[in-house]
Amino acid sequence: FIVEGTDNLNGLRPGVAIVATSTWAAFKARRALEVKWDEGVGANHGWADFAAQAKAAAGKPGTTTLRKDGDVAQAFAGAAKTVEASYSYPFISHASMEPQNCTAWFKQDGTLELWAPTQNPGSGQALVTTTFGIPKEKITLHIIRSGGGFGRRLSSDFIVEATAIAQKAGAPVKLTWTREDDLQHDHFRPGGFHHLRGGVDANGKLVGWHNHFVTFANRVEREGKSILQPGSGGSLSGDEFPGRWLGNCLLEQTALECRIPMGPWRAPGSSVFSWVFHSFIDELAHAAGRDPVAFRLELLGDKDIVPGTGERGQPYSVSRMRNVLKAVAEKADWGKRKFGPGQGAGVAFHFSHRGYVAEVAEVTVSKEGQLKVDRVVVVSDIGAQIVNLSGAENQVQGSVIDGLSTLMLPELNIDKGRVVQSNFHDYQLLRMPDTPTKIDIHFLKTDYPVTGLGEPVLPPLAPAVCNAIFAATGKRVRELPLSKTDLSWS
Repeated sequence: FIVEGTDNLNGLRPGVAIVATSTWAAFKARRALEVKWDEGVGANHGWADFAAQAKAAAGKPGTTTLRKDGDVAQAFAGAAKTVEASYSYPFISHASMEPQNCTAWFKQDGTLELWAPTQNPGSGQALVTTTFGIPKEKITLHIIRSGGGFGRRLSSDFIVEATAIAQKAGAPVKLTWTREDDLQHDHFRPGGFHHLRGGVDANGKLVGWHNHFVTFANRVEREGKSILQPGSGGSLSGDEFPGRWLGNCLLEQTALECRIPMGPWRAPGSSVFSWVFHSFIDELAHAAGRDPVAFRLELLGDKDIVPGTGERGQPYSVSRMRNVLKAVAEKADWGKRKFGPGQGAGVAFHFSHRGYVAEVAEVTVSKEGQLKVDRVVVVSDIGAQIVNLSGAENQVQGSVIDGLSTLMLPELNIDKGRVVQSNFHDYQLLRMPDTPTKIDIHFLKTDYPVTGLGEPVLPPLAPAVCNAIFAATGKRVRELPLSKTDLSWS
């Protein structure tokens, strides 16, 4: 039977439900089913077209100005050197081991009982209420163990889907997505395009920064108006480093409507912004003839706190970031080690989810372009206490490996409104032999409230590795995944 669905891209979507006595019987019936879909305007969308739109937008002012300090044009005109670069990254999936699933049971007394591997039960309950008009007090949602979430199970589309099917079937229903469903109908991490320009003066100091960010968005209703709202993690803050640190800074944003459902992916926004900004900062450091660590320390400056701006601005503890950057340089013997041909080290730091993290990556790149990450040194400041040291170390190790995997391999291509990849044979993740040989983990305990560790370690990994690749080969990585860049050297 047909499930009518709603206009909410992250809610109940239209489709055809198959109810059977077993999961495998339902899968077999699905393979035999023939459906003629009304594909809508999204059928015309593709990644190549999005890239062309982003390139065209780069030469125009952004539709939204996020930050404007000083006069960047004048700063560039007076700079000793200017650098321009464009960075891009694709949509990617959460690719959790367990596809989405939910069991729904409508009872004769009008109550609804649900069992789901959700990260956000309150949101799931609320979405069921708004979609079907069922009072919250009549909904019981049991949280069951999940085979990975990474932000995907913050969405509740699979919960309302099971509810819709159970309501029509008149019996308890166990909904199970296939791997292909899960990969191709995810709430994806948004892709993006950054067009950057920076200038350094005769002393090698950063004097101007311009970023025109082209992101992806969908239409939502706000106060009776239809507006374009970027996907989760697809909206740049005017406070992003180095925005608050420069006298001449222009941050702009242009949104492309895509009709693609998007949602939070581990360290939303930060997981890609860190790669873009700290890769480009590294470009500027080398253009200035400066040591990358010294260049960053000068850029951070000597303030203790840089206040946040805007409604959601967060204060930035410069002293905490300086300390983790100095510590990681010390732990990694930065500037003291001699690397052979095809070897190098890179550094990056990032503040996200209230954690201050700096990382140094050491890599070896063969002449044929084969990459091996030899060592990653991580220094984190997440406050006054580590309750479970082995658990904290495991979080850091997992973040480093997840960050490296996401840097190297995953990519979703969009063609005629469809995700091309379907399973792990064409959406590959990092294998065990390709993980870093060594991960050195250090914590700075400070007199600040304890914050989380599941997300802030991931963002600095990609720029640290890419900056190390440049040190080893002289090649810049400006497009993800890394597999798209030829790293061979002679």
